[in-house]
Amino acid sequence: MSAPDGPVGTDRSIGQLFASATSEMSALVHDEIALAKAQLRQDVKRGAVGGGAFATAGAVLIFSLPMLSFALAYGINAWSGWHLSVCFLLSFAANVLVAGLLALIGTVFAKKAKKGGGPQKAVASAKETAAVLQKAKPHPRAAVPASSRLGLPEGVGGKAEAVARSSS
Repeated sequence: MSAPDGPVGTDRSIGQLFASATSEMSALVHDEIALAKAQLRQDVKRGAVGGGAFATAGAVLIFSLPMLSFALAYGINAWSGWHLSVCFLLSFAANVLVAGLLALIGTVFAKKAKKGGGPQKAVASAKETAAVLQKAKPHPRAAVPASSRLGLPEGVGGKAEAVARSSS
């Protein structure tokens, strides 16, 4: 919160109080907007990581299948002596497994981005702030005798209080 305009303990005018309240309300609104932007930025980053993982899964599946399949199939054939078609099926299954793992990672990040709910959090926070401000009531002030407001000693207040009441 900002510091009061005058020294502590002095009465501020209604204009100063209104100006202070307006500036604090403006700062609060700006802070709420900054919070919403930060939360949205975080959700976009999570979504980008998930999308990148999906794109990587697709690239791995497409670009590695021909060369990796041949290498793996011939390696399995040389190691086990199985028929070459079975070896090609096993190499394809290994590529699908890798792509599935990358897709799973992408799904996890996409769910985190969806759960983040950045704009929803910011809207809920703004509504909560508005509800608190609507319920806010000014603090009651203690009654100050007119003699002390006028700077007179305590016993000398009779006519001064009447003058103070009629002029206010």
